[in-house]
Amino acid sequence: MERDLFDEEHLLFRETVREFMTREVVPHHARWEKEGIVPREVWKQAGELGMFGFSVPEEYGGAGVKDFRYNAVIVEEIIRHGASGLGFSLHNDVMAPYVVDLTNDEQKQRWLPGFVSGELITAIAMSEPGAGSDLQGIRTTAVREGDHYVINGQKTFITNGINADLVVVVTKTDPAARARGTTLIVVERGTEGFQRGRNLDKVGMKAQDTAELFFENVRVPVANRLGPNDGEGFFQLMHNLPQERLSIAVAAVASAESVLEQTIEYCRSRQAFGRNIGSFQNTRFVLAELATETDIARHYVDKCIIALNAGKLTAVDAAKAKWWTTELQNKVIDRCLQLHGGYGYMTEYPVARAWLDSRVQTIYGGTTEIMKEIIGRSFDF
Repeated sequence: MERDLFDEEHLLFRETVREFMTREVVPHHARWEKEGIVPREVWKQAGELGMFGFSVPEEYGGAGVKDFRYNAVIVEEIIRHGASGLGFSLHNDVMAPYVVDLTNDEQKQRWLPGFVSGELITAIAMSEPGAGSDLQGIRTTAVREGDHYVINGQKTFITNGINADLVVVVTKTDPAARARGTTLIVVERGTEGFQRGRNLDKVGMKAQDTAELFFENVRVPVANRLGPNDGEGFFQLMHNLPQERLSIAVAAVASAESVLEQTIEYCRSRQAFGRNIGSFQNTRFVLAELATETDIARHYVDKCIIALNAGKLTAVDAAKAKWWTTELQNKVIDRCLQLHGGYGYMTEYPVARAWLDSRVQTIYGGTTEIMKEIIGRSFDF
């Protein structure tokens, strides 16, 4: 079924992103995987091409356009080039709503130009060793002392954690108040007491810097709080999580499509018993099933992008997109790896790397189980 989501300007932008990926990313990504990090220079190169902060007002260097289709183009091209190390989607899709919509004029002047240029890399610190999807269970505290907060605690699994210059830290300013005691505070690189732990050794996404972060009596100005008041953080998170989950869904479908295309081509050329394996009925049936489900997922996700642009994407619809597409992504890639036989288990083949990279998709951004809980609660039993 023909896809009609994008206009001409999005297609032209895709060509720019694709050229950037081919020239600046693909030739180096294997080395970055060994090193466990993407060089900061790549972020600046992407910034020069206008790949960051589409919704940032023009006065701060952005395009001033709230159109998630541009975000989707970048996510899709990153996935299709197998560049799982780039943390651009975290920066664009997750962080932009916080630093654009929740900042005051002074904060915008401080942070947005660097956000757009790629000179300031961002991260959000939610998960803790004892609190993942349960955001109300976090234990990192921020105690008000005059015109500063004193932050103590630990975060883990933080994407862009090593490279990040600005970290939005989810804290408890009133631990007894549960959701109403959560406040988002920006901690900047070099702040005394803010330390980065290990660059975590993951199953996949080897080039993506994912870190532990430690806060020991970190004094941060109240001027770094997001929003005018304490206690608004949980509701700010809930408001922005649908876009984050849609971004993950966009990546999931793009990954399923890419691996499926590669596998169909492999089945045309791979020989077994004197014929290509695509000629066997079992192969055709497997590919038919995967192609059908991927196509259906594509059109649901595109519909969600349209809804997001219109301000109508609900938390429930985003949860549906997130859990279904990521589970499908893992199913598609696993079946495709099986069709590659022994070669599918070799990391020199893209399907093997995609298999490793995809596993986390059903975990971060809210697990499949949490997504189903969000949907289930909407039935109001």
